Amino acid sequence: MTGLMWGLGIAVFLVGLLFSIAWHELGHLSTAKLFKIRVPQYMVGFGATIWSRHKGETEYGIKAIPLGGYIRMIGMFPPGDDGRVAARSTSPFRGMIEDARSAAYEELKPGDETRMFYTRKPWKRVIVMFAGPFMNLILAFVLFLTVLMGFGLQMQTTTVGEVSDCVISQSDTAALKAKDPCASKKYPETPAKKAGLRAGDRIVAFNGVRVDDSQWSVLQQEIRKTTGPATVTVLRDGRTIDLRADLIENKVTKTDGNGGYTEGQYVTAGFLGFTPASGVIRLDFAQSIDRMGEMAQSGVESLAALPSKVPDLWNAVFNGAERKQDSPVGMIGAARIGGEVFAMDIPATWRVAFFLNLLAGINLSLFLFNMLPLLPLDGGHIAGALWESVRRTVARIFRRPDPGPFDVAKLMPVAYVVAGIFICFTALVMAADLINPVRLT
Repeated sequence: MTGLMWGLGIAVFLVGLLFSIAWHELGHLSTAKLFKIRVPQYMVGFGATIWSRHKGETEYGIKAIPLGGYIRMIGMFPPGDDGRVAARSTSPFRGMIEDARSAAYEELKPGDETRMFYTRKPWKRVIVMFAGPFMNLILAFVLFLTVLMGFGLQMQTTTVGEVSDCVISQSDTAALKAKDPCASKKYPETPAKKAGLRAGDRIVAFNGVRVDDSQWSVLQQEIRKTTGPATVTVLRDGRTIDLRADLIENKVTKTDGNGGYTEGQYVTAGFLGFTPASGVIRLDFAQSIDRMGEMAQSGVESLAALPSKVPDLWNAVFNGAERKQDSPVGMIGAARIGGEVFAMDIPATWRVAFFLNLLAGINLSLFLFNMLPLLPLDGGHIAGALWESVRRTVARIFRRPDPGPFDVAKLMPVAYVVAGIFICFTALVMAADLINPVRLT
């Protein structure tokens, strides 16, 4: 049964991935057709075509490798300086440019002269290229909102899970691992225990700052910036009680600002001495927006940190090193995680919530990655259109001749380098996902 659920999880993930790709390409397709650009092909996947149908002037289909998709638009690049579509050269870089230009004019038909992509105004080209990533952003927003408001998050709360008996520095690993370090009376009693804080108390305010059950990070920050006398307001057995605590300084694990911890890094801060309980909390709309903002920021930081992850991935593949939990995962790794989630002995609602969260994260990543201003990504075409707009505006202001369309094809050598780096990185992540995968359990 576990194997069946694992396979079902992978299958559901693949369906979700295919939908995300199709949804992305639908953004490009719909806006291209809106601006009367001819689109001969709309394809989900790469490689051999396993199914296709013609409707109007467009062929719609599914290909064998579900790792991306594309629409083919007529005239992605303008003609060369000589006005010709293609003129072979012995230069390898010139050859790349001419190959790209020739591909842009495949399937050109009489009457298409006014329906080519490059003939549209820059702002229209920006809309067409931005529409794909934007569709991923919309899908990520809807899925995240569904999870946060409908299912809730497993998170640390302001409810007390356990009160610590004595004050131990978080860097004192020997004492933390000891069976009963507080029995020796070597360490002083915690302020929480002295104040009478109990497991099950829900802290509703700290020094007058109100907090609800989902605001552990706020409470944590208030505690850490406080030393000396403080008022801890708790809800106990339906009654609100004010407890007086005298907080002290202690060496504690550094936080990431969102309630989580940075392993191996310590700071000196105010210390109360309790462990928060975990629970499933449903967020309201405003809290969900704040949470999604944090996720987007984290996504940008993760994208910027990708180059620094290469050594860890290399060691995980070739040197047998432990795969870190924050290691990048590819589609194979994400599919395995989806299978593990479905195979877990947890409520069905948790499985659905985790899967939706995973799919939302992938769509957010697709948006951020595609917005990089590099060819062959959508962001590269957007950057080219914006640069053309700037050039033409400057020429108009200074009454210079119109410089004409910016030839994005001239950047194709850079595009091949970027694509090569991406392929190598993808291959490394794929190898890590197969040989030394990130596991939830």
